[in-house]
This record gives sequence, C-alpha cells and structure tokens, in this order.
Amino acid sequence: MSQFLAPVLDDSEDELERSLRPRTLNDFVGQDRVKEQLQIALEAAQARGEALDHVLLAGPPGLGKTSLAQIIRNELGVGIRQIAGPGLERKDIAAIVTSLEPRDVLFIDEIHRMSRAAEELLYPALEDFRLDLVMGQGPAARTLTLDVSPFTLVGATTRTGLLTTPLRDRFGLTFRLDLYDASELAMIVHRSARILGVEIDDDAAELVAARSRGTPRIANRILRRVRDVAEVRHEGAVTTLVAEEALTLLEVDGAGLERFDRELLRAVVEKFGGGPVGLSTLAVSLGEEAETIEDVYEPFLLQLGFLQRTPRGRMVTDLGRAHLGSLPDDGRLF
Repeated sequence: MSQFLAPVLDDSEDELERSLRPRTLNDFVGQDRVKEQLQIALEAAQARGEALDHVLLAGPPGLGKTSLAQIIRNELGVGIRQIAGPGLERKDIAAIVTSLEPRDVLFIDEIHRMSRAAEELLYPALEDFRLDLVMGQGPAARTLTLDVSPFTLVGATTRTGLLTTPLRDRFGLTFRLDLYDASELAMIVHRSARILGVEIDDDAAELVAARSRGTPRIANRILRRVRDVAEVRHEGAVTTLVAEEALTLLEVDGAGLERFDRELLRAVVEKFGGGPVGLSTLAVSLGEEAETIEDVYEPFLLQLGFLQRTPRGRMVTDLGRAHLGSLPDDGRLF
C-alpha cells in the first residue's frame, strides 16, 4: 500500500493532519461550485433558524469530504458527531440520534458501508425526525416512537453507486468533489507550509503540487516528507532541488505515480498483454484488495488516460505504455 495514500498515523501525525484542515469555507481551496452552492444553503438555513438539509459528499479519498463536514459544523456553530459507516448497528443509530442537540451535524464516513438494518432505522429520523423502535418480539411486539431534534446528516462516500436509492433520495444536497488542478494544489501547499513553519519556494510548491495526484491529502503528506528531507539533509528551506531529491527518494515520478501505480500498469502490460484483465484477477496478481485498486489507485490513472475500464476488464492505453517506456532503465525518476 502506498505510504502516502494509506499511512498508519500515530497520534502526533493525526493531530498534525487535523491542524492542516481548513476551518471555514473561505479557507477551503478549490471546489468552487460546491462551495458556492453550500454557502447559499448554509446562509438560508441560518436565516430561517432551521437545520441544514442533509448533505451527501462523494468523490475519491483525500479531496476534503471530512473537512467540509467540519466546516459545515463550524459555519453553523453547532455540535458534531463523527462515526464510520462500517460496523454501525441499529442500537448505535438510536443512541447517537437521540443524543443530538437541535441543528447538530451527524457525519457518517463511508456511509455506503452502513448495514441495511441501521440504514432503515435512519429513514424516519431523516425525513420526520423520529425513531420507530420495535420493542419485543412476535405477537407481543409493539412500536415505540421517539421524537428527535432536527439535525443534519452529512454522509461521505467514495462509492456513490453502492448507496441504496431510498437513502440517496433523502439527501437534499448532493455534491461530487473533483480532483484538484496543479494551481489549486500549489495554493494548498503554500498554506500548509505556513502552518508548518516551512519556507518553500514557489517552484518547489508547484513541483509538489504536480506530483500530488490531484489530491490535497497527498500534497500535504508529500510536503511533510519533503520538509523532513530539508531539515535532515539541508538547511530547512524547501528549494526545487530539495523537493526533487525528496520526491526521488519517495519514488514519485514525473506524472505523480508512485511505485504501486507503476506496478499496476506493468502488471497489465507484462502479465496480461496490456489487457483486458478482470479487476479480481488483477488484484490477486498484485496482492491488493480489489476495492482498494478501484477506489484509491484507478481514479488517477483513469484521469491521466493511462488506464481504461471496459466491459471485459482493465486495459492500459497507449499513453500508459508511453509513460512506462519513458522511465529510465536505471529506475531513477528524474
């Protein structure tokens, strides 16, 4: 697994990552269409004194879904409960929803992985702000209805297609977050560098941005590793040469591909004749989960035009072959 995309964070790293998150919509770089629509909805809800409509945030990992959930909470000035969809049960839903204060935010990450039983219990809470709990079994069973405070559900998903239609239809606001362009990522790198107290040249920031796969989370993690190289091997300031040295050390090539991305492309070309090859077969050959390949690695390769999804499986395009052919034989990336 890539050290940038799925690192194991200790408490200090986790705290550092949270410190880099934007806290207001004005601080949030990029996604202008989403920000404009969300700003209007927030101002309208505040003017009416109502809970914001339920919000669904979709897109690849690392684009700011969790940050936007926290921003919604900050802009509304309310509390937030943050939970993960996997493993969420009916009893958890009942306990959490009944504890929410008026207009609070309930943030469910990876909401598409929530169990069907928990999801169905949530339906009346989302529409009518009530919970229908079945007490007892058989002929003696009865339904207990509990009123809950109006709240806003913010759901985040990397797999919109796995959401059931009844759940998806209950979101009044649905936003798809897109990958960032290099200029937006350079702004994020500069902002994060200021927070970290790192001096970075404009060219170095642009270089880090260009290698960050269109993803702010990866840009911030590369920046932290570049900072380490600058502090350990140099004088602390991040110049273009320092950034290039760090990116070479981290095996991030000119297109922003890491070792596993190149291994994926090579596997399709060398083991399967360029494709098509089924996702499950490809996953087994690489020793990686199919879902991880599909959600984490493929979106950027598809955006670059290096990989193609077909009804028969994955294929490496001419662009992908050209990129592999452009890499030096000695393994150096510059």
